[in-house]
Amino acid sequence: MKVNRKLKAGAAQLTSATKKLLDLANRNSFRHAGTIPLPVLKEGQGSVVVDTDGKEYIDISSGQMAVTVGHNHPKVVEAIKKSADKLIHINHLLHSEESILLASRLAEFLPKPLKKVLLLNTGSEANEAGIKIAKMHTGNYGVVSIVGGYHGHTAGALSVTFRGKNSAHRGFGPNMPGSMAIPIPNCYRCPLKLTFPSCDFACANVGFDLIDAQSVQTPAVFIGEPIMSSAGIIEPPQGYFEHVKNLCRERGMLFMLDESQTGLGRLGTMFGFEDDGAQPDLLVLSKTMGGGVPVSALVTTDVIENDVVDKGFFMRTSHMGDPLTAAAGLAVLDVIENDHLAEQARIKGQYLKNKLLQLKEMHPIIGDVRGRGLLLGIEFVKDPVSKELAVDETAAITAKCLELGLLIDAPGGARKGQALWRIAPPITISYNQIDSAVDIIDEAIKSVIPTAER
Repeated sequence: MKVNRKLKAGAAQLTSATKKLLDLANRNSFRHAGTIPLPVLKEGQGSVVVDTDGKEYIDISSGQMAVTVGHNHPKVVEAIKKSADKLIHINHLLHSEESILLASRLAEFLPKPLKKVLLLNTGSEANEAGIKIAKMHTGNYGVVSIVGGYHGHTAGALSVTFRGKNSAHRGFGPNMPGSMAIPIPNCYRCPLKLTFPSCDFACANVGFDLIDAQSVQTPAVFIGEPIMSSAGIIEPPQGYFEHVKNLCRERGMLFMLDESQTGLGRLGTMFGFEDDGAQPDLLVLSKTMGGGVPVSALVTTDVIENDVVDKGFFMRTSHMGDPLTAAAGLAVLDVIENDHLAEQARIKGQYLKNKLLQLKEMHPIIGDVRGRGLLLGIEFVKDPVSKELAVDETAAITAKCLELGLLIDAPGGARKGQALWRIAPPITISYNQIDSAVDIIDEAIKSVIPTAER
C-alpha cells in the first residue's frame, strides 16, 4: 500500500507568537512525548479547541480522554471560580465541605457495597492506592494485570502496565516484585489463535495457570479495564470479567477495575462494569471525573476499608481532597446526571460507530471498528486478510486529519509501531460535529491512499 508522503511534510504558516512559543518550548519544556508537537492550544469550548494561530479543531479525544462534559463546561467553570473565591487548598489530613459532598455523591451512583471513597488527583495515584489496599487486606503482594493494559506511570502502576515489545518499562530497572500479566482478550488478534465463544476464555484460563505456576504465594489482586483503551480499544468478550472474577475468588484474590477512562457515562452506562455484571472490590475513577481538572477516586467497601484502616493504612498526597478540584468533580456529576450523559453516550456512540463502519466498507485500510458508547477505536491494516498493521499510512492519515482540523489520539503512533486510533469525543459533541469529523477522516484517507488501492 503506497502512501502519499508529500502530505506528511510542510507545516502551515506559523504566526510570530507561535514561533516564539515553540522557541521557548524547545529551550525549556521537557520533551515528554519525544518532540514538541503542534498545535499549541490556547482556548476551547465544548468539542472545539483553538490554537495560537487561531485555527479551530474538532477534538474527538476529549483532551486526554478527560473532558466528557466538553472543554470549559460553563457549570464546571462556575464551580471552579466559586471555589477559588472561597477556598482552594487544605491540609491533606483534613476534609473540606466539597470533598465530603463529592465522596457522598459518588457513593450514590454506585451499587452497594461500594461506598468508601478515597479522593486523589490522578488515575495513577488511585491505582497505587488500590494496589496498596489490596496488599494490606489480603496479606499478599502479587498483582496480576493484562498484557496491553494501562494503569499509569507511577512505580506500582507502571509495573502492571504491560505494553509488549515497546513497553513503557524499558530503561527504568526492575518492576515491583510480584507484577505479572495474563494474555490480552483481543478477539480480533487472539494471542492463542482461537475463536470466541468456543475458546471458553482460554486466554484467562491459561493466564491464571501460568500465574499459579510462577507465584510463590497467592497474588493480592487482579486489575483490568472494562475496555482496554491504550491497547487500542480492546473490548473483552461478554462474560470475560465475570469469569476472571470467579478465578480471583477461587484464589482468594481481590478483583479491581480501572475505570479511569470508561467510568461515569462514557460507555453508555454509568460504569463499564455494569455491562458485564462483574462488580469490583476496588474501583478506580479519574479522567472522566473532573471535567479537565485533576481529581480521582479509589472506591471500595466498608469491610475492606475497616480492615486496612485497623491495620494502619497510610495514603497521603498534598492535594488529595482539595476543595477546588472536588467542586469541579461535583459540577461534573451534576452535568452527567441532569443532562443524561450516559444515555447520550450510548445513542451518539452508536451513531458514530455506524458512520465509521460505513467508512470501513469504503476503505479496506480500516481493518476493525470497535468499542462501546463514545469510546471507539479504529485499527488500520495493509490488507484485511493478513491484518498487517498499516503503521506509516496511519501516521500520514493522522497528520492529514490534523491539517484538516481534526484532533485524534493515536496511542503509541509510528514511533512505537502502532496503527490505532482512539476516538473518545466529549459526550456533549453535536451530531453535526460527528458528521464533520467522519467527513474529515474520509477525506484524509482518500488523500493518503491512492485511488487504485481504495
